[in-house]
Amino acid sequence: MTRTAAVGSSLGVSPVSRWIRWLPGIDTLRHYQSAWLPSDVFAGLVLATMLVPVGIAYAAASGLPGIFGLYATIVPLLVYAIFGPSRIIVLGPDSALAAVILGVVAPLSHGDPVRAVTLAAAMALVSGTVLILAGIARLGFVTELLSKPIRYGYMNGIALTVLISQVPKLLGFSIQSEGPLRDVWAIARGISEGKTNWVAFVIGLATLVVILMLKNNKRVPGILIAVVGATLVVATLDLGAEYGVKVLGPLPQGLPAFSIPWIGYGDLASVLAGGCAIAMISFADTSVLSRTYAARLGDKVDPNQEMVGLGAANLATGFFQGFPISSSSSRTPVAEAAGAHTQLTSVVGAFAIAFLLVVAPTLLQYLPNSALAAVVIAAAIGLIEIGDLKRIYRIQRWEFWLTVLCFIGVAVLGAIPGIGLAIAVAILEFLWDGWRPHSAVMGRARGVRGFHDIKRYPDARLIPGLVLFRWDAPLFFANAEFFRERILDAVAKSPTQVRWLVVAAEPVTSVDVTACDIVAELDETLHARGIELCFAELKDPVKDKLKRFGLHAQLGEAYFFPTIGAAVSSYLKINKVDWQDWEDAEDRVDVAS
Repeated sequence: MTRTAAVGSSLGVSPVSRWIRWLPGIDTLRHYQSAWLPSDVFAGLVLATMLVPVGIAYAAASGLPGIFGLYATIVPLLVYAIFGPSRIIVLGPDSALAAVILGVVAPLSHGDPVRAVTLAAAMALVSGTVLILAGIARLGFVTELLSKPIRYGYMNGIALTVLISQVPKLLGFSIQSEGPLRDVWAIARGISEGKTNWVAFVIGLATLVVILMLKNNKRVPGILIAVVGATLVVATLDLGAEYGVKVLGPLPQGLPAFSIPWIGYGDLASVLAGGCAIAMISFADTSVLSRTYAARLGDKVDPNQEMVGLGAANLATGFFQGFPISSSSSRTPVAEAAGAHTQLTSVVGAFAIAFLLVVAPTLLQYLPNSALAAVVIAAAIGLIEIGDLKRIYRIQRWEFWLTVLCFIGVAVLGAIPGIGLAIAVAILEFLWDGWRPHSAVMGRARGVRGFHDIKRYPDARLIPGLVLFRWDAPLFFANAEFFRERILDAVAKSPTQVRWLVVAAEPVTSVDVTACDIVAELDETLHARGIELCFAELKDPVKDKLKRFGLHAQLGEAYFFPTIGAAVSSYLKINKVDWQDWEDAEDRVDVAS
């Protein structure tokens, strides 16, 4: 360490450094290399060509006018460039959030676009606030509580919900959304009544086919080609006037203005629930994408700062006529393929969109709604996970059925109740693993060192009068009673009169007051039967808790052993049990030879 570095470390972190930690974009700017500039600018312009149609399409899928999709693209890109830790992740409207936003906006707005925008902006404020507070509290680990099967279930359900919501637009007519199942019935009724606009459907279908065909080609902007092609066909042939193909129309000129989204008390519960659900989904997706690109680029991303960056972007867009946003697994690869080095790419993309709104707001007026629906449908198809579910079905059926349960919950109940169900299932899954953990009575299996589960080694020998019981979980209020039941059951099933019961406690990482009280009662029950309760391999922090709770004093230091072997040796010596161990016999043979 240099003298300067040593002095700096002795004085602690400077106030400037502490602030820079919360503003990664400023730190990137301080170390920006001029050689990156051409690539970042070019990548930003390429990215903008994709951001415009996608932003408009996802706004429409969320039940909002298309222009607000561009507002929700410009502001988050600029804010995340300052607060976001990832070098190239692209933020903006996302198909995974569309169903959640629509689930809140549609029933509360009653078709009023102004009210819909207000509700969506309020949801962005909620999700942004939740994410920022969670990031400051260093809760970046929370999304890890949702297991992969549960995430697959609710994301597949959201994908289906989004697909159903876009089918009417693809077919050229509209329905009043009342939930996925009712929407399917309304779509079928609309088709049977001849509401389908076949020209719009052909345009939308062709757009979808082009997008899907070029989806994996990073060098060819499939969405841009498909959308521009559809727009040119509609404009050239005047299909809007001739065949009633619905188009976007001219966008309002100008940039988003600062606005506070005031909502009534009657809307508060739905907006809070929707905002919290969006915070969970958006951070789950962003954290996975962030870690992926960090590993690829050799960077390290702080998940808590990722929460703050994503939250700041949501909070800002909520104050500038936007709606909730997330990271994009489809637009980020476009930026990477175009040569992006830093978040300057996103800044250039945001300014390019702003330039479009100021200078040429009528450029996209002939963009057909069915083409926008195709963009969203293509994105929703990308959310569907089938391949890995086959693997999960093969290796662990019950987790596969968790996926199915969460999928049905979203598909039947709707996005927000379904996500609530997924979270509840995740909590139950977590509690079940701790509530009914694995335990085992251990014996001595010949040819295998140590003591092992007698169910896996049926020929294992049991030491007369000694029960070795292993408990494979923390010991806390939810499983303490089960712990007592399993121990008493082991005592009852012992083929010999039990003198000692030794708990192999290495897996026990924690204990609480309720569990200690139950163990104290268990000790009294066993002691009344002439049985000593002992612990082996108990971790020091857990042992310290037992001392504070008084349980250590009740049992006595003599009944705590560093290893299972030490406990067995002490038992054999104190109780004068004649026990011949195959390993001891081998050791004697080795010494004799």
